[in-house]
Parts: sequence; C-alpha cells; structure tokens
Amino acid sequence: MNYRHLFHAGNFADLLKHAMLLDLLREMTGGDLALTVIDTHAGAGLYDLASGAARRTGEAVAGVGRLISTPDAPMVFGALKAAVARANLGDPIRYYPGSPVLIQQGLRPRDRYIACELRPDDYAALKGVMPRQAGVLVLNEDGWAAGIQRVTPWPEPLLVLIDPPFERPDDGVKAVDLIEAMLLRNRGAVVALWAPIKDLTTFDALVSDIQDAAPAAPILITELRLRGLGDPMRMNGCAMIVVNSPSSLETHAHEAAEWIASQMGEAGGLGRTEWRNR
Repeated sequence: MNYRHLFHAGNFADLLKHAMLLDLLREMTGGDLALTVIDTHAGAGLYDLASGAARRTGEAVAGVGRLISTPDAPMVFGALKAAVARANLGDPIRYYPGSPVLIQQGLRPRDRYIACELRPDDYAALKGVMPRQAGVLVLNEDGWAAGIQRVTPWPEPLLVLIDPPFERPDDGVKAVDLIEAMLLRNRGAVVALWAPIKDLTTFDALVSDIQDAAPAAPILITELRLRGLGDPMRMNGCAMIVVNSPSSLETHAHEAAEWIASQMGEAGGLGRTEWRNR
C-alpha cells in the first residue's frame, strides 16, 4: 500500500475527524465504566509538518495552519487546538498529533486503547510515540482482523475508529463487514468510520450498505464537501459516519463541518449532518 498519511496530516479531513473523535471521547469517558477504544488504522501517531512530504502538498498549512491562526474558530475545535499546542510545546506548529496521541491523552487511567498498524515503519514510529503504560496496546497487525478479535462484550462501552486509506477497492466492503461483526458482539458499540467523498453514487452506496449492516442503530452522517462533486477523480470532501452516535455529537459535528467548508472550501462546498435509522 503506497498511501502515507504524512502527506495529508493536519488537512481539512483530519480537522473534521479529530474534532469529532475528541467530542466522542469526552462524551464516552463521562460514565463510571471503563471505555475500550479500538483504532484499526492507527498510523504513525505524530507527524512532522516540516518534512518534505508534508510540505509538498501544503495541506497542513491550509488545514491546521488556518485553524490555529483563526482566533474566532468555533469552540468545537478547542480540544484539538489544545492537543496541537501540547504536541508543539507552545512553539510554532511543526508537529500534528494523529488519532493515537489524541485518544491516549483523552482517556482515563482505567480505560483501554488498542492501536493497530500494519505498516512496519509506521508501527515502529507509533511505538516510539506512545507511552508504555497499562491500558495502551500497540499492535503490528491488520486492523480489519485484529479489531474484531478485541471487541468487548455488551454492555461494556466500546468506541471503534475505522480510518482506512480507501486506496484499495475493497476498503469500503471491509468497513461495512467490520461494523456488522462488531455490532453482533457489542450492540452498543459506537463505530466511527472516516470515508472520502469523490462522487455521490459511491458515497450513497456506502451509507446504504452501513444502514443494512446496522439496521437497529442510529447513524449520524457528517458530510464535508470542499467543492461540488463534478470530478470523481478528486477527493472532493470527506465524511464521518458514526454508528450508535450519541445525540450530543450532532450539533458540534455540523458546526465543525460548516466552518471548515466556509474557510477552506470552494464554490459548491458545504457541511451538513443527517441521521439514518432514527
């Protein structure tokens, strides 16, 4: 697989994904029971935005760079901005924290985090970034298989982040299959899937398949489009599809998507939320 997230770290898609992830963590760590988080495609954990790969695309400058330099950005980004500041120790932005760093910092001592990363180089980087502490498990394994093996049973709280590169044509099918399998083991699992939006036909088919896989679960779909969907060869936007989403997520997700579209989008850009199975 050729995809490397370093080229895209801190871009518009990361801002939406990570703002919603941190909101989910805040919501799900508010109870008495220990939370388990499974991250199926964890990546390297921390990204150097000064590297040649990151500078080549300029996506971080247009994304997290714009966010940090905008003092009146919505409060939904407050936790993410604080995490970026921690990663840089107050200095100008050089490092962007990926989902493993954000999740680990958002959990309580009694919670558990399982990070799966198949690429040997990203796994080695992730091991170097993550603290060696009880409750944090970093695996050099295929997240599609390892994720289902570590599902906690109902009624234990479970949050699953599925964030594949969608470089392989079957990534969407695998995501749907994993969602269905996880809900069979824990019907209350909150499963957050990141997906690109290139054309509406492909995206609508993915959403429909997820509805079929999770017919009894409320599903919150947050769409962020940077432009119209006229060119299916481009990534015109992205979405977060959250199965068993808390109701409280909707307002913040809509606010985040709308702000990113208005600040970073082109003509035809939009941010919207929609419920299915509710």
